[in-house]
Amino acid sequence: MSTTVDKVVKTPQQGGLRQAMAWLHTWCGLWISWLLFAIFLTGTLAVFDDPIGHWMTPEHALEEAAHANDPPPPKVTDRANRLALALDFMEKEHPKADMWEIWPVQRPGQGLSAYWFQPSGGYGSAELNPLTGALVEHVREENQRDTIGGHHFVDFHYELHAGRIGVWIVGITTMIMLVALVSGVITHKRIFKDFFTFRPAKGQRSWLDAHNAVAVLTLPFQFMIAYTGIAFFSDDYVPAPVVAQYGMENGKKAFLSDWNDVGKPTRTGSAMAIPDLESYALRAEQTIHQEIRAVVLDNPNDASMRVCMYGWNEEGDTLKRISANTGMACYALATGEQIAVRQPGHADSGPAGLTRIVMSNLHMAGFGGTPIRWLYFFCGLAGTAMMGTGAILFMVKRRQRAGGEFGSATERVYRMIECLNVAAIAGLAVACVGYLWANRLIPVGIEQRAGWEVRAFFGVWFLMLLHACLRPEKRGWIEQLSLLALLCLLLPILNLLSTGDNLAAQIARSDWESAGVELCSLAFGLLAAWGAWKVHKRKEKPARKAATKERGAPASLQTTMEGS
Repeated sequence: MSTTVDKVVKTPQQGGLRQAMAWLHTWCGLWISWLLFAIFLTGTLAVFDDPIGHWMTPEHALEEAAHANDPPPPKVTDRANRLALALDFMEKEHPKADMWEIWPVQRPGQGLSAYWFQPSGGYGSAELNPLTGALVEHVREENQRDTIGGHHFVDFHYELHAGRIGVWIVGITTMIMLVALVSGVITHKRIFKDFFTFRPAKGQRSWLDAHNAVAVLTLPFQFMIAYTGIAFFSDDYVPAPVVAQYGMENGKKAFLSDWNDVGKPTRTGSAMAIPDLESYALRAEQTIHQEIRAVVLDNPNDASMRVCMYGWNEEGDTLKRISANTGMACYALATGEQIAVRQPGHADSGPAGLTRIVMSNLHMAGFGGTPIRWLYFFCGLAGTAMMGTGAILFMVKRRQRAGGEFGSATERVYRMIECLNVAAIAGLAVACVGYLWANRLIPVGIEQRAGWEVRAFFGVWFLMLLHACLRPEKRGWIEQLSLLALLCLLLPILNLLSTGDNLAAQIARSDWESAGVELCSLAFGLLAAWGAWKVHKRKEKPARKAATKERGAPASLQTTMEGS
């Protein structure tokens, strides 16, 4: 006579800290993994938003290529005259504005620009002829496509194109991500040992090995990018200090005014003519050791006038420091006294201000140049893979042993998770490359064209969700990954047919921004094709019900978290 001993499965409450952390890691990670995958993928693409925007404006890119061998424009020697022309324009057009800002050397075209505060709030701007001071009217040419370019990925990754509500959703999701990261480290007691172990073709074990590897490889990056992302919007997420200091009404506006305008003078009501500003620009250059980029005049034509001179950050400056602050020197025009100075890399508002700026630059890769951007790109891809493999691992485990977490609805919940896995991972990738296809396929002259490109992104993503819900899970993966591969691999051909430009020509003229987009598209296409083939070769294993369920154990004892 044989005796069967039932295996007792501990609940999170019975299993101690690791069991509790495993439960927390699995369920926190699962419900946010789809949104985090989207945030990380679009955030990774946002690292190269300028090259993507360059590719998405081919008319501008081809015009740049036509003038690539032109000699550089001569260094501006008439800055004093440009300042006088811009001041004359502002006197005539915006005499009551509280702030005038002039860019006497607008690189790279050496133009002349003016900015001011609108009475209703926000900036106004004008581009002026540097020889005459006349307003330059820019009319978009009929063949110039309207697009927000790569900035679409920037907007989506931090606000989901949903404004302040989106910022809060992303913030809450990021907080849960930090919880999942900490609980994951506690759960995987052999996490660093497992990093050096990968067992291919082992089903659940292989997915767990992949999840561990990409997580450990970029763990410091994941913590940093999540924490700095929250810190970036700290005054939104933790508004109590701002409210306590400035009150409920317009507290945020007053806080930002103090933050950005340290020491801004109050109008006296006494009139005063604006003196020559070139002499102050020369003084500032000697003080901050940078060429002057912007001249900001507060309270123009009032005796309290203050002028602040801001320097240029040359490319080499971003390689040497994390803070993106340029040098600045401010002068009281009534006395000519220097009243404030900031050396490049420092902050007006002390250590707190410098910390905020460094946090922002750490999050946005605003330092280190191209090498750091590529490092962020690959670390971002690893983080994206961590989210994707975690979501897939959940279902791989449940196919091998159903947990019965939701009673009679468990199978329906699992099916929903399968659909969301396919749509959130493969479907989002299809939507991203579909956005690039929309840039070439939507007619150039259509009204609100940039908005239609964004709508195409969401439309394609929604279609992928419908497809995932209507097809069996394996077929959904194969078909969406195959579609992704097809769209990525054909993107250079689409560009050739729509613009006449091609990858070989881009490389020949050293247009590495456009070439980089198409080369990355080809690489992602090959990766997607390989993924579709691997899924096609995968042998399905029938799901096994948990032993505890077969023996009539309570549902609360049917869940075990095996380090996922």
